[in-house]
Amino acid sequence: MPALRIVVAEDDPPIRELLVHHLSREGFRCTPTTDGPSTLRAVRAGTDVVVLDVGLPVVDGFDIVRTMRLEGRAQPVLFLTARSDELDRVIGLELGADDYVTKPFSPREVVARVRALVRRGGMGAALVAVLLRYDRLEVDEAAREARVDGRDLGLKPREFALLLQLASNPGVAFSRANLVEAVWGFDFAGDERTVDVHVRRLRAKLEDEASLPRFVHTVHGFGYKFARV
Repeated sequence: MPALRIVVAEDDPPIRELLVHHLSREGFRCTPTTDGPSTLRAVRAGTDVVVLDVGLPVVDGFDIVRTMRLEGRAQPVLFLTARSDELDRVIGLELGADDYVTKPFSPREVVARVRALVRRGGMGAALVAVLLRYDRLEVDEAAREARVDGRDLGLKPREFALLLQLASNPGVAFSRANLVEAVWGFDFAGDERTVDVHVRRLRAKLEDEASLPRFVHTVHGFGYKFARV
């Protein structure tokens, strides 16, 4: 199956090159753009996902998403922005963006969020399924299984999705809000603390001693990360 196409719209060259490097390594076919008009041309030429800097020259990211949705283009959009104001976030989402990352960010987090958008959009089959190995642990995306010493742990769907999100990005700290967005989606109406409940259940199945976790570590006052083992 052909690689998914992704427009990477960012006017800062080092950031753009870094994103293209990491996304290409994940199997995406990247089209980098540097301003609003070139981004709209690339989107109209055909793409599956758009990673979009809000502060693009000539035509900004908000207007690009507005134009895309008016033209009936439903591709997932991940906003990148230096703006941390909640109003900007709300405006972007109301215009039709699917996710929002504030600079500075980890490129691996952007890749993880793009993969989450792809899975939620039903395009996951176009990506190479992940098989992660950490010592005795295997996380098999194709089989939707987590195994220790070859034994399936019997994770429930949300538990597996949570583990996959963390294990795909070892050493990256995710806030509870990040994990809710990636695993449950933006339409989730529950409490962010549901992440804590699922982590406890995951540890009970995954860890030899849940009170001394080896794999899923707590980042106090923030969220969780997968240890580099």
